[in-house]
Amino acid sequence: MAKLDVRTGWPVRKPEMIRSLCVAAAALNLMLPGARADEIKPSAVPASPAASTSALATQVPEIAFDSVPDFLKLPPDIHFGEVAGIALNSKGHIFILSRGATQGPAYGAAAAQLLEFNPDGTFVREIGHGLYAWSFAHVVRVDPEDNIWVMDKGSDMVVKFTPEGRVAMVWGRKTEAADETAEPWKHPMPPLPPVQGQFRQVTDVAWDKAGNAYISDGYINSRVAKVDKDGNWVDSYGSYGTEPGQFRTLHSIASDANDNIYIADRGNARIQVMDTAGHIQRIIKIDVPFDYDKARAIIRGKPAKDRTTVDLFTPGAPWALCITPGPKQVLYVADAFPGRIYKLSLDGKVLGVLGETGKQLKQFGWIHEIACPSENEIYVGELLNWRPQKLVLHP
Repeated sequence: MAKLDVRTGWPVRKPEMIRSLCVAAAALNLMLPGARADEIKPSAVPASPAASTSALATQVPEIAFDSVPDFLKLPPDIHFGEVAGIALNSKGHIFILSRGATQGPAYGAAAAQLLEFNPDGTFVREIGHGLYAWSFAHVVRVDPEDNIWVMDKGSDMVVKFTPEGRVAMVWGRKTEAADETAEPWKHPMPPLPPVQGQFRQVTDVAWDKAGNAYISDGYINSRVAKVDKDGNWVDSYGSYGTEPGQFRTLHSIASDANDNIYIADRGNARIQVMDTAGHIQRIIKIDVPFDYDKARAIIRGKPAKDRTTVDLFTPGAPWALCITPGPKQVLYVADAFPGRIYKLSLDGKVLGVLGETGKQLKQFGWIHEIACPSENEIYVGELLNWRPQKLVLHP
């Protein structure tokens, strides 16, 4: 297998040749034996497509939608950087994790700021100003008890804030500034074994009904870490690779009402679904046709049209996941190219699609996180356009 840069997912040398198992206009479900993610061997992979089922569709509908302009009101002295994270609490308050408030040199500067807004978009406060963990913002989530969780890719830390905005618990540890070896993480291939209780470029978090947290870790460690409601380390699932139960950049994670954990395996252009013990249940791949010639890429250029290389810019590769509240839950997924949002049933059927790459409202530039308080109201944070958008769907 070709070497890959785990920060970007791009091949370092000869591209890896992987044929897509997807069918047009559908998401493929690959049913897997109940082995733990870190126990699956290549021999456990189904021998042929006959061992899988697919959610066929003759046509995926375009979902009509609007983007609410200027829905957040920033104070005059605060500006968004790349909007890496967006989340809502039970009261409808909106939390933005931005790569703003930049401090430091041109290279390796800290860029993380957590802002709160009322449901009407008026500014409430900044949370964690000057926090030791702030380095390079990745994602913000709000748990069922309205605690605010932030994943910082630069400091390798997960921070849990109370609803009042005070630090309640932390996981991981930032490299000591006084250490003579303090420097960015190296990216050996394969990655070094993960260390219990520590992260290397952590990305996201989800919870089960018992309050256990599942932390996607992430760019280097290529595993899901599990901690209990009291903060104790429980287990670790997964490793680097392309087999089921292996990952190439776990970029986002979500859970449904039945405690299934959905993992955005971005570099492998798929979603892996596991149970709370780390057993892989199924794999979802998204392959919805689009007009390649008209599709745009803001930077980096378009990926290969023939899909011979699978990486983070493969159409349908999941950058962000969100599952709506019950009783009828749906899964929203965003990709970078051609820059769309996909609406899926939890069994992997594509129900609709919306959006495209661009700079205008209703267009997207690398959606990095999705918040979905209801099926027809979703919020997205964009990296390349330095903004959040509030989307109202009209299915």
